[in-house]
Amino acid sequence: MYRIYVVEDEEHLGGLLDAYLTKEGWSVRTFADGLAARGAIQDRPDLWILDIMLPGVDGYQLLREIKAADPMLPIIFISARDADIDRIVGLELGSDDYLAKPFLPRELVVRTRKLLERVYGARPSESGLDPAGDRRPHLPVPPYRIDELARVVIGPDGGTLELTSREFELLLYLARHAGRLLEREQVLNAVWGADYFGSDRVVDDLVRRIRRKLPELRLETVYGSGYRMARA
Repeated sequence: MYRIYVVEDEEHLGGLLDAYLTKEGWSVRTFADGLAARGAIQDRPDLWILDIMLPGVDGYQLLREIKAADPMLPIIFISARDADIDRIVGLELGSDDYLAKPFLPRELVVRTRKLLERVYGARPSESGLDPAGDRRPHLPVPPYRIDELARVVIGPDGGTLELTSREFELLLYLARHAGRLLEREQVLNAVWGADYFGSDRVVDDLVRRIRRKLPELRLETVYGSGYRMARA
């Protein structure tokens, strides 16, 4: 199940978008102001939908901070202001799509689905049910599955494999970007934070630890560049 965070200060519109997105089988959380949303950046949902005009912290600043935490995380901007200016500024800052108000909620649903598919690829099911019938969000990394709520990895035999917090964050980041080459610096910024000043070789050390615990993990080393997780 994809997790989508919506930041919209218009209560009626926020509730409407929540209802439409939830109907698609996605897990939706809404925020009415930028400060509240800022506190949830480290949750790393699958996609953000940001209004630009927000109380507290505006959408531009939120976009900067979200991209600093995870440069690859997709974001859709929405705004009632000058469409051309906002679209250009939003794209320059790293947004992946833009919708000018007023818009039909169904259009946002379609754009959201297409962006999720483009970034993450098709998943076996968007109903929230994994193949075992568990309603918790399991992210496949064959032959393993990641239980994002319990923060454990499920092995081929159904048993759980516990990772340290940092190991789990790294595995989750690689899995969410399966099929993409992720350079060490990208991984470092996403998992350790932009203010980390150590060597990027810490990524290699953590990957080795994960491989020892998950020996069948389909994780490719691209020498001189970084890593690529095989698509499920």
